[in-house]
Amino acid sequence: MGLFDKIFGTYSEREVKRIVPIAEKIESYDNEMKALSDEELRAKTFEFKDRITKGESLDHILPEAFAVVREASSRVLGIKHYKEQLIGGVVLHQGRISEMKTGEGKTLVATLPAYLNALTGKGVHVVTVNDYLANRDREWMGQIYEFLGLTTGVILHDLNNDERRAAYNADITYGTNNEFGFDYLRDNMVIYKEEMVQRELNFAIVDEVDSILIDEARTPLIISGAGEKSTDFYKIADFFVKRLFKEKHFTIDEKANAVMLTDEGIKEAELAFGVENYADAENMELQHYITQALKANYSMKKDKDYMVKDGEVIIVDEFTGRLMEGRRYSDGLHQAIEAKEGVKVERESKTLATITFQNYFRMYDKLSGMTGTAQTEEIEFREIYGLDVVVVPTHKPVMRTDYPDVVYKSSKGKYNAIVEDIVETHKNGQPILVGTTSIEKSEMISSLLKRKGVPHQVLNAKYHEKEAEIVSHAGEFGMVTIATNMAGRGTDIKLGEGVVEVGGLKIIGTERHESRRIDNQLRGRSGRQGDPGSSRFYISLEDDLMRIFGSDRLQGIVDKLGLQEDEAIESKMVTKSIENAQKKVEGNNFDIRKTLLGYDDVMNMQREIIYKQRAQVLNGENLKDQIQEMIEEVIKSAVDSHISGVEENFQEDLKNLLSYIEDLYLPHGSITLNELSDLSNDEIKSKFINFSHKLYNEKEEEFGEEQMREIERVVLLRVVDSKWMDHIDNMDHLKQGIGLRAYKQQDPVQAYQFEGSAMFDEMIYNIKVDTVKFLYHVKIESVPEREKVVEETYTNSTDDSVKKQPIKKEEKIGRNDPCPCGSGKKYKNCCGREVV
Repeated sequence: MGLFDKIFGTYSEREVKRIVPIAEKIESYDNEMKALSDEELRAKTFEFKDRITKGESLDHILPEAFAVVREASSRVLGIKHYKEQLIGGVVLHQGRISEMKTGEGKTLVATLPAYLNALTGKGVHVVTVNDYLANRDREWMGQIYEFLGLTTGVILHDLNNDERRAAYNADITYGTNNEFGFDYLRDNMVIYKEEMVQRELNFAIVDEVDSILIDEARTPLIISGAGEKSTDFYKIADFFVKRLFKEKHFTIDEKANAVMLTDEGIKEAELAFGVENYADAENMELQHYITQALKANYSMKKDKDYMVKDGEVIIVDEFTGRLMEGRRYSDGLHQAIEAKEGVKVERESKTLATITFQNYFRMYDKLSGMTGTAQTEEIEFREIYGLDVVVVPTHKPVMRTDYPDVVYKSSKGKYNAIVEDIVETHKNGQPILVGTTSIEKSEMISSLLKRKGVPHQVLNAKYHEKEAEIVSHAGEFGMVTIATNMAGRGTDIKLGEGVVEVGGLKIIGTERHESRRIDNQLRGRSGRQGDPGSSRFYISLEDDLMRIFGSDRLQGIVDKLGLQEDEAIESKMVTKSIENAQKKVEGNNFDIRKTLLGYDDVMNMQREIIYKQRAQVLNGENLKDQIQEMIEEVIKSAVDSHISGVEENFQEDLKNLLSYIEDLYLPHGSITLNELSDLSNDEIKSKFINFSHKLYNEKEEEFGEEQMREIERVVLLRVVDSKWMDHIDNMDHLKQGIGLRAYKQQDPVQAYQFEGSAMFDEMIYNIKVDTVKFLYHVKIESVPEREKVVEETYTNSTDDSVKKQPIKKEEKIGRNDPCPCGSGKKYKNCCGREVV
């Protein structure tokens, strides 16, 4: 703490001081609210709505509205918000992050700003990390809202479109970040406005905000369709890289998490695949397959990064240790791992839509969040999301003792000491929660404890269905629970009978995580609401963090002391050294996320333009003027690009131009070369444009004005969707190769912005050309109808493959009837296309 903070208090302390008078005003309404009957209390909701309609601000209504929620909670749940919770609620309403320690009742805190902001009728989203918590919180806190006359909804994974729409139309909607994000993307893929489910994004309260906005910020949401590439080459590349030798043929850079061929390895590849120069641009596809095979075999670890279950490769979340069923690594890495493990290699997919959480959540008019640990990432929250962090004081002082780290020379010595500590502590019944960084480590400690005869529960990705229940019992007398660091987050650990007397919940960390925040989350599971407790981390110099990022100075100290395997050192200097290593990694990760955001911001601007154009089409806007402008632009551009201005080439240029225009829209022979020979460029443009209007008017007469407008919408929608999908893939490939620009002293993000912008302009022009071409070639007997360019097959979300049953041939269904599969589309545009 600096001198300024010592004199004036920290930023959070100063902000809390400003909010305390508001909290006191809320409490001053206590007797007034108690005196109201249930009906009178409920009537306050309609009174507030009326006052807002007449122009009163939410800030002005806040003290009274919070007091209403407080009283309703007392009557319905038997819980009354205390002052610190009121402060937390004000922080959230202000669009900030409220840092509140574990056990301080964050779920209840969210009811205050959720109720207040729902009074506007624009909807409030409460975002949680999994379906279980979304459902639990909606059922639990929903009692308060419904008592006060507001509606609640929850977005769960297996809901259909009608159920989703109903949930989004509620005043307050609970759901996971994945579901909210995917629904936004799907809404921008629909072909009828009525198929959309979300309203405008108004106000979001993000629970476990650090997990969602920081830990998951690097994982974009991706909706995919089936691709066309063969999977054989993944197997061939896998066979090739398995023959290579480390150092001789390839090197591993652990810091950059990269595997690269050496010069010797490149020669081996050229020989094996019969290519002259491996680095040639024409061998890019070969490079791609080999790079992914190298990464799969020598960087991705089984049971740490992924697991193989029932013949499928399933990703393990690096932060939670949970299995992410249905989610796949992108850009062929998943296929490369499938080839490595000898399971069926699935086809590569085509990306239909994608967005990062960073850009999705920045679209809300107001964003807020809560967590027990946000301060270490305060700069990132402010820079990327415009959110500041306010640390709300605990209701009761924290009684937990955090002991200094204990450092061992070897992993073996460390694990022996951990097991010994658990055995001794277990003898007096003190409950223990052991935090690990991977499934592998959980199971190793479990096997060591089994040998010692210590009964225990293992909570990791393999058993996550039971995780909330297991974690909730972790504070009971005699319990030993082993869990990956963040498993069971959002579940309160209450102390059982007799546990306070034996020292409360003991936390044992088996190694430091790359992020201090994850360590703090583990510590924070103990010492809730003034309970006693303790925490200690065990470390060895062989741990990944110490091996890759630890200082040589620390190794030097250990060597000087001549530590044996089973001896340990405990010092504040060591703890400080470890924190510095973590700060280094955190800074590095922040830079990576910032760089990725620089890339995604380019895509985001482009996405907004495309989605805006789609919205115009879906809203049934009259596009005739836009289409006419497109036609004129395409014609003018064609003339300018074909006529070189060199006199002797003029006839040849003219011939090529006429051929192009005829392919575009002009019936052959309508305009001859002779008619154009004596005209200037501007006169040629006018002649073509006038003729295009004439032909277009004839087509409109043939189809009728109303049908022509719908044809324009259908064609534009189809062309936009098709080109946008290809563009997403092209931008992804550009991003993969752009890192090499750094070697040419070029800023990769700037290069991506520049080239991505040029690619987007080209795509927009191609949309215009194809739209014009399609419209002039539409025939009355084959009028196009709205349909998706590619059907969604799966997303990279947990357990999210599209389950749709085709309709059997013998069922009699009208072609314009809703499809019985539940997709919301007409039968002819859905399963009707599958009927032979």
